[in-house]
Amino acid sequence: MLTRETVNEKLQEVTYPGFTKSIVDFGFVKDIDVNDGVAYVEVEISSSAPEVSAQLKDEITKKLQLLGAQKIDVVIKTPKMPKESSSQGKNIVPHIKNFVMVSSGKGGVGKSTTTTNIAIALAMQGKKVGLLDADIYGPNIPRMMGVEQEQPEIVGNKVKPLLSHGVEVMSMGSLMEEGQSLIWRGAMVMKAIQQLLQDILWSELDVLVIDMPPGTGDAQLTLAQSVPVTAGICVTTPQQVALDDTERSLDMFKKLHIPIAGIVENMSGFISPDTGKEYDIFGKGTTKPLADKFDTIVLGEIPIEPAIREGGDSGKPVTFHNPDSETAKRYMQAATKLWHTIEQINEEGGVDNEAIQPTTPPGVSACSTAGAPEAKPEDDGSCGTGCGCH
Repeated sequence: MLTRETVNEKLQEVTYPGFTKSIVDFGFVKDIDVNDGVAYVEVEISSSAPEVSAQLKDEITKKLQLLGAQKIDVVIKTPKMPKESSSQGKNIVPHIKNFVMVSSGKGGVGKSTTTTNIAIALAMQGKKVGLLDADIYGPNIPRMMGVEQEQPEIVGNKVKPLLSHGVEVMSMGSLMEEGQSLIWRGAMVMKAIQQLLQDILWSELDVLVIDMPPGTGDAQLTLAQSVPVTAGICVTTPQQVALDDTERSLDMFKKLHIPIAGIVENMSGFISPDTGKEYDIFGKGTTKPLADKFDTIVLGEIPIEPAIREGGDSGKPVTFHNPDSETAKRYMQAATKLWHTIEQINEEGGVDNEAIQPTTPPGVSACSTAGAPEAKPEDDGSCGTGCGCH
């Protein structure tokens, strides 16, 4: 029988492409109308890809035909297509449109959790997203994305990324034995970063979100010299000791000519699971003055909520598996602000990493003055050796 209720039940069987949840569960079904054997369905999705709209329209039509509808009218509303990146300079993976570096001044502030949930939020908003775990010494992304037991497939001389929650994923943790330590010098870390970019079969992504090691070191400089980083995000907690290190990370973005998309204030308040009341146990809102100092914004104030820890440990990120939670809503808002910044950066001409390329001969350590002519500090604050650290 054709009624609004039966139509809604059938739409529960239509999964959103690339996910296991239905278009009803995602809240994409905006209107259902049934009148004299005519079924009207209006769906508003977050993807601008025409193939997604075509697939959904076809599946919805087939499902409603089973109910005996004489006429089916399916309207699918989509956002505008993502703008092409206009960034210039060295790019060893040019088929990826945008790169987002997620960094932190110190460890333990929730950087990997933030990276995971923002990447998933962007995918849920219809973007084609990759997630690169470049935290070589502490690769936690496989567990958080639920792929810690999966081995990537080798295709020719390249590695195919794993797929989880609608996101392409690659991590050093997926390429080595569980629990194995990496005792590497900086040069090996730099080479690993380049290989994780170049030797992985990434699709033509709208954005690659990159979880960096804490601090301001070789990994950050190598990434910025290898690809034009569209935007940087800094993750912090509200305490002053964390903010001191956060300021150093923001300063690093400026020196590497990476536009700052904003700061995520993590552990910003605690939401009691029994009452839903929020307590500012570590403080809250302390990031705003620092954001103002660097002419950027606070992307989100993410509270401590038990569901975040449970999701991270079990490989069921809160943004995907508990989308109605307060935390998930704030991650979605942060992803929306981030994407707006990315589009604005591209509209204004994109980014260029030419100014930070090394100028020393191959095989010569750029930051070492041993045996080199007298390297004098330049006016721009660099060490004078052409390493790109200014």
